[in-house]
Amino acid sequence: MSRVRTERLRRVPLALALPVALAALVVAVVLGIGLGPIELGPRTVLAVAGHEILGIGEGAPALETTVVMTLRMPRVLFGALSGAALAVSGAALQSLFRNPLADPGIIGVSAGASTGAVGAIVLLPPLATALTAWAVPAAAFAGGLLATGMIYLLARPSAGGGTSRLLLVGIAIGAGFAALTGFFTFAADDDELQSVVFWQMGSLGAITWLKLAIAVVPVTAGVGLLILLARRLDLLTLGERQAKHLGLDVERTRRTMIVTTALLTGASVAFAGTIGFIGLVVPHIVRLVCGPAHRSLLPVSAAVGALLIVVADTLSRIVAPPAEVPIGLFTALMGAPFFLMLVMRSRAVHG
Repeated sequence: MSRVRTERLRRVPLALALPVALAALVVAVVLGIGLGPIELGPRTVLAVAGHEILGIGEGAPALETTVVMTLRMPRVLFGALSGAALAVSGAALQSLFRNPLADPGIIGVSAGASTGAVGAIVLLPPLATALTAWAVPAAAFAGGLLATGMIYLLARPSAGGGTSRLLLVGIAIGAGFAALTGFFTFAADDDELQSVVFWQMGSLGAITWLKLAIAVVPVTAGVGLLILLARRLDLLTLGERQAKHLGLDVERTRRTMIVTTALLTGASVAFAGTIGFIGLVVPHIVRLVCGPAHRSLLPVSAAVGALLIVVADTLSRIVAPPAEVPIGLFTALMGAPFFLMLVMRSRAVHG
């Protein structure tokens, strides 16, 4: 092998890729909190955050404090959580199905979670605020879990069919859940309809500190668990028979992956609506940079997914102020061409 070819195969180590991605994420978070119809400089953002959170420095004017602490910081931090959840879920699903096109949005997992959330909004009677805050994400998790289980039973690697089977099953299941969501939308009253429409395009505009607090535990736990199971995901990519020969409890690992990815997807969809393509695009980008080993793929994907959502949310607020463009439009604009490229590449490889 020539020296030039060897250089092309060289991967960026985790010790370099992860700090760079995290540093970019911190910069994006600070800028995301500051940019919008009311612009605040990074120094002001850091001063307000330092005083309100750490108790250092002098207090800022009431308007700046409200913009940073009430309006923008919760949504930006939730965007980072949501991006990490979707990116890691996509990487795990691609290993579980041994299919490069697996993604929570494309194969119907997000549709199931969205149906659960919308169903909870429309069907549940008025509840106390705290209970409602828990009921919607719980229903989203149940819907995502149901969709993931159905997809796995019908399109698991041992069932054959490869990419085409996964896509067809995902399209069918996603269409079924979309129809259920349509029925819920038809039955919704005016107030409920506003909340239901929110799920269709994705937005972080309704995020509060309470919703962030509810999401942070399942997302950090789910992402952390998948990172701890990185070696098992590596074994799954070798195939069922090889993984079993190497001592992996395949069925138990599958169940863990299904529940965890459903939890992560449900936590994101429950509060931010359907945000597509992050779970598809990010793992592929990270594989090109860091290689396929999940020890590097998962943590770097979490950081890059968080970065992309924060950037997309910032753009949604500054493109057409004072209106906000749904964040799902930005991710779809980025992901749709990427998805078509992967489909064409898969067709070229498999004939």
